[in-house]
Amino acid sequence: MKVAIIGAGICGLYLGWKLAEKGHQVTVFEKKEKIGKEACSGLFSERILEFIPESRKLIQNQINSVLIHWVAGGWRPKCTLKINFSRKFFAMSHFELDNLVAELAENSGAKIILNHPVSSLPKEFERIIGCDGPNSTVRKLLGLSEPSYRLAIQGFISKIDSSNFVETWPQKSGFIWKIPRGEETEYGIISDSKRAKLLFDNFLEKNNLQLPECQQRVKMNEVHRLERINSGVIPQGLIIPSNQKITLCGDAVGLTKPWSGGGVVWSLIAADILLKNFPDFIKYQKEIKKFFLPKIIFSKIATKIIYFLGYNFPWILPKDYKIEGDFLL
Repeated sequence: MKVAIIGAGICGLYLGWKLAEKGHQVTVFEKKEKIGKEACSGLFSERILEFIPESRKLIQNQINSVLIHWVAGGWRPKCTLKINFSRKFFAMSHFELDNLVAELAENSGAKIILNHPVSSLPKEFERIIGCDGPNSTVRKLLGLSEPSYRLAIQGFISKIDSSNFVETWPQKSGFIWKIPRGEETEYGIISDSKRAKLLFDNFLEKNNLQLPECQQRVKMNEVHRLERINSGVIPQGLIIPSNQKITLCGDAVGLTKPWSGGGVVWSLIAADILLKNFPDFIKYQKEIKKFFLPKIIFSKIATKIIYFLGYNFPWILPKDYKIEGDFLL
């Protein structure tokens, strides 16, 4: 079949790769001039290797656990919760991962057209898949509702850190994170768009981690310089059309984990559901709702309960326990 994929992010490229392998005529349209997402932490569970085995060579660091610091005034932890991952996580460059999958897609016969924004649905294709991110044009053209959004900001310091754990500081609508990436260290925040920058700036100031324009020395302590600042919106929802010819996948559906905002592994799982049911988009729609909807509802409730206990009764929470990082249920 002739298949158009709108958006050359990880989800669109993966679908292009796998559909081309099956013999379909695939064209991937990308509005940017180059492949590769930069505003992403690139922290993926080891499941990434099940979808893209070749990505093993991109691993920068291995993460086995996360420390959650419930803080009082001045960012002083009043309680720290350690969560061990039953499946380890890997820090990778999302930019390099996208380009790796683009190469696999092209080698399988998919055609990737860059610098080609789509303002209307192409008519010469038998199936159209919108993988064009949180602000999906395809979703808008179909007249579907918008997901809810949060803002993510990240930056990096030139500090070697190969620790096997990440650290987080919960906020009312998200959290601040620190990720050791081996050759450098990443800091970032996910929160509502009105509060994210203010909270992040305050955290950086209190921890001597200044943005370049705020570089200074505080009380004779060296201030690390946060560089390569990126930002992007994180969608949350499950918005998918009931349409036999046109469908959505990945961030265009708003398919991200409610507790962390991560979306790559969930997107690839959704892509595999689509591939299994292709070209029946109605069956794909029903199966993706059946699989993800209970997980989204449960994890939203669980996240609210944990945040409530962490802020108000932190001693109730176990100090050390294990979870599956991709699914709370």
